[in-house]
Amino acid sequence: MKPFNHTNAKTVDEAVTALGSCQSSLIAGGTDLLGTLKDNILPDYPSLVVNLKSIPGLDYIKEEDGMLKIGALTRIADIADHPAVKENFTALAQAAYSVATPHIRDMGTIGGNISQLPRCWYFRKAENRFNCSRKGGNECYAILGENRFHSIFGGMKAHVTPCTKECPAGTDIPGYFDQIRKGNWDEAVKIIMKVNPIAAITGRVCAHFCQQGCNRCQTDESVTISGIERTIGDYILENSDKFYVAPKKETGKSVAIVGSGPSGLSAAFYLRRAGNKVTVYDSMEEAGGMLMYAIPAYRLPKETVRKLIKALENMGIEFKLNIKVGETIKAEALEKEYDSVCFATGTWKRPVVGIAGEELTEFGLDFLVEVNKWMEGKIGSEVLVTGGGNVAMDVAITAKRLGAKKVTLACLEPRDRMPASAEEIARAEEEGIIIMPSWGLSKVLEENGVVKGMELKRCVSVYDETGSFNPEYNVCEIMNVKAENILMAVGQNVDLSFLDEKYQMQLNKRGLIDVSEETSMTSRKGIFATGDATTGPGTVIGAIAAGHKAARGILRYLGVDNTCDDKSECDSKFVTFDPEGIKIKSALRLKQLDADKRRLNLEDSLTPSMAEADSEARRCLNCGCYAVHPSDIAPALIALDAKIKTNRRVIEAENFFDVRSNCNTVLTADEIVTEILIPALQEGAKSAFIKFAFRKSIDFPVVNCAVLVNGDSPRICLGAVAPTPYRAYAAEKVIAGKPINDENAEAAGIAAVEGAQPFEDNKFKIQIAKTMVKRALLATNK
Repeated sequence: MKPFNHTNAKTVDEAVTALGSCQSSLIAGGTDLLGTLKDNILPDYPSLVVNLKSIPGLDYIKEEDGMLKIGALTRIADIADHPAVKENFTALAQAAYSVATPHIRDMGTIGGNISQLPRCWYFRKAENRFNCSRKGGNECYAILGENRFHSIFGGMKAHVTPCTKECPAGTDIPGYFDQIRKGNWDEAVKIIMKVNPIAAITGRVCAHFCQQGCNRCQTDESVTISGIERTIGDYILENSDKFYVAPKKETGKSVAIVGSGPSGLSAAFYLRRAGNKVTVYDSMEEAGGMLMYAIPAYRLPKETVRKLIKALENMGIEFKLNIKVGETIKAEALEKEYDSVCFATGTWKRPVVGIAGEELTEFGLDFLVEVNKWMEGKIGSEVLVTGGGNVAMDVAITAKRLGAKKVTLACLEPRDRMPASAEEIARAEEEGIIIMPSWGLSKVLEENGVVKGMELKRCVSVYDETGSFNPEYNVCEIMNVKAENILMAVGQNVDLSFLDEKYQMQLNKRGLIDVSEETSMTSRKGIFATGDATTGPGTVIGAIAAGHKAARGILRYLGVDNTCDDKSECDSKFVTFDPEGIKIKSALRLKQLDADKRRLNLEDSLTPSMAEADSEARRCLNCGCYAVHPSDIAPALIALDAKIKTNRRVIEAENFFDVRSNCNTVLTADEIVTEILIPALQEGAKSAFIKFAFRKSIDFPVVNCAVLVNGDSPRICLGAVAPTPYRAYAAEKVIAGKPINDENAEAAGIAAVEGAQPFEDNKFKIQIAKTMVKRALLATNK
């Protein structure tokens, strides 16, 4: 073992204080911790071990106040041999006796036994060889690896899955995929709309960072989350009357949103759903902001945006268009008229790069907005686009489809660090666009005010050692690129035209609206801002998340209840996957138009059918932890309706166990088990425990089972079949009020494994579980 400090705690409070002082671990019997330290299986090694056995008064077994009380430091051997436990709480005595070996029972404590870590071989591999999801890693290796003794009822989330973690909105991607697999499309919609009300948009234009986090990337290909999201997004719009509904109750509060881009629409949706009157102002002829005007129709059809706006209108959101706040109406007038105002004005302004001849170039965003005026060959035969993001790609492809024979795109970043998505870069190259990475702008080449091209200089680095944008160039390496038009897509500035001498708010060092990190409120009380106006140019999903955050801040300011009644009816603590679906290695490919058939106003790709989306969702591993709970005593405590007392609270035994990183319980960092409380059994009630293992001693259970037969209120709990002890409610219903005989006991065993979803290699555990339930029940007749 590595060196560590050791202290003998004299009181529970002293132990808690020591725990909070540094990276530390508790030791009671030591039968679990010492092996953990010896093999160095966890990511973090304790610098301090706090001994609990030095605390007096925590090792006892007594009957008082109508219950059995057991101190947390009571040895397992003492529980197994105690006359009162053996006579009145048989299941607990039998479970204690089944633990490991006599020597370990002499050392181990009941508090330590119920708090022990999983026995999964990936988790227990020496030197933390597998940094699995239970240790804070991304993957449960049992899903695609060796899993003979793992869960037969699904896994549990130890933390947020990597795909969800990569999503700026925190979409529960595995959650809504699970509902799709079950055929519950409406339930899937509820899950996604908790954080994203415009899935038809993001399914088409989102950068989908989630796919980079997908664990399938480690073995074959990421699940095509974008395609599934697009299908469910279109399903939402096709059934908009079901999903964009007016609130059941009005709050009487009113909110103005300035700007109808993704952030403004997101804020409007969540504010209206909470019952507020919401009015959205926009300076353009149609609502949608960048979604309507800056993203080409071949990526995002205008009709899709119009359907979304119509759906939002139908839930009671009012849109006031062709109104320029700051000109047509003053911002201070909105502030007086509404209970709150949120500015989501976006980044529509052209930045100044500072090169000679810049005034002769065109702003790429203006080019996209005013694309119609470039029709009929006005684009010229040779075009240069500057910039490396998705907007630059949109500009370049649009120019090409307008008829330019040669389109060159130059950007500062090297190829592997270009901001544009790999999909958009590939689309551009497929259409013949020449991409020149690591080139910066030097000066516009012109003759008598007519553009002839651009002089470029080699960019050797884009960011300095601190990570800040600070390009460096090799001015000795230059290149001239011929062009009749130069379209600049190297950035966008925030639109603050609504501010004037009388109406001001605090800006940050970047010239963006400064807002509270927690609430999105500006320096003006009750006035909020969101989206690119506060962050600079970003992604659509990032803007949606920001709009949702601003809505929450506004609701808190207005004192409006922010609870949502869109809770899934199929919520379960266990997660499952499709055993056959995860065997499919190739990801779904969206059907694309041939390059020669692509047009500006025709969408390049087709939405996957619901059947295709369902099939792809079945490739999802639904990443969780599938290790089983190893304790023999835990099922007995649950069957006996015990409670776990800590230094802070009393917890029902059934609610005590959980799946967390490096932890098997719901205990907080400053919480220690002090006592086990078991209510006295009713007259005539009997309990039993039975365990199946490959060896009579030392082994952990393959399956174990504890039962309490108590007339109309039986309790059955299986162990080693799920990440936490598994209460078999269906089996309890089968035998409630019935005599315990072969027929009823067998029926209970069958019911106990209803809904099981084993791996291919651990199906044998289902039969064992059925048999354990039957035998345990029949044992109460002896």
